Amino acid sequence: MERAERLLAALAVLQARRRVTADELAGELGVSRRTVLRDVQALARAEVPVFTERGRYGGIVLLPGSQVDAGRLSESQAQVLQIFGLDTRRAAELGLTEAVRGAARTLAARRRAPTAGSSPPLALSEVVAVDSGGWFVPDETVDVAALAADLRTGRRLRITYRHSGERSAAERTVDPYGLYARSGRWYLIADHRGRPRMFALARLTAWTVLGTARALSGPASPAEVAADLVRRLEESHPVTISALLDTDRIDLARRILGRRLIRVAETDDPDTVHITVGYETLDGVRHLLQFSDHLEVIGPPEARARVAALAEDLLRRHRRSPTSRSVRLPPESGDDGPTPEVPPH
Repeated sequence: MERAERLLAALAVLQARRRVTADELAGELGVSRRTVLRDVQALARAEVPVFTERGRYGGIVLLPGSQVDAGRLSESQAQVLQIFGLDTRRAAELGLTEAVRGAARTLAARRRAPTAGSSPPLALSEVVAVDSGGWFVPDETVDVAALAADLRTGRRLRITYRHSGERSAAERTVDPYGLYARSGRWYLIADHRGRPRMFALARLTAWTVLGTARALSGPASPAEVAADLVRRLEESHPVTISALLDTDRIDLARRILGRRLIRVAETDDPDTVHITVGYETLDGVRHLLQFSDHLEVIGPPEARARVAALAEDLLRRHRRSPTSRSVRLPPESGDDGPTPEVPPH
């Protein structure tokens, strides 16, 4: 849940119950107690009549007679929600298509009618489009809505999951924080053996809700845990690779390498730039092979030797005749019959 959506949800809870404890509100919103208290401070700074009371019967209180709704949003706040807070693709995967469409209609209806003789500027949502999906991302094979419903029970899960590069899946018992969407893909954020992990739903084949309540290693929300995991991944560069890259491929490199691209420097040759790339292990140099003859690894020596070995293996594979092993094609959609064996072309 994004912060703007969470603030509106907190207001809805307070309007319905008037007084709740921080722990109760945190449970309602699926966030930590600390996050709830920060949100209450933000609402108070925005002149929402909400405050906290200490003591045995204290809690978070909305003043009697107060009625706060989306109509109090400023024009710019509503447009920000309309642009960044209404992801129809993710909503559809969660089974919330009609809800997000209704919210979009409500926000669109806030636009002021033009007055006589005036020409108001176009709404920001008419000139800005945001798509959180990634490029060439396949559709999810997991029922995201069903998984989200099971996560709301607050119980442990037994998942069947295949790590990247592994051939088979294995069962793991995890304590889930929740779901996280990034670059068009869904991830399950959960503690495994007491440490936060990120599990791609594309490699999650099954899950079972267990009878015990989840036991999280910390009070953070799924978004906070995911942000920390992403930060650690993107900032971890134990191995740095130096390479020469054709200048006309630098835009492609920025797009493919992202934060792995640590540095770009000019060389004496205007057609070549020197790049420094960071990876978790030396084998990350495989990632650079997609630049083919547009790139030359120059260091460290072990990385250059690894590329040479990989290139020699590719050369051997492609100089010999194609393999004679049969190719097993996956079944067509809706075809439950046996998979035919097709000889290679």
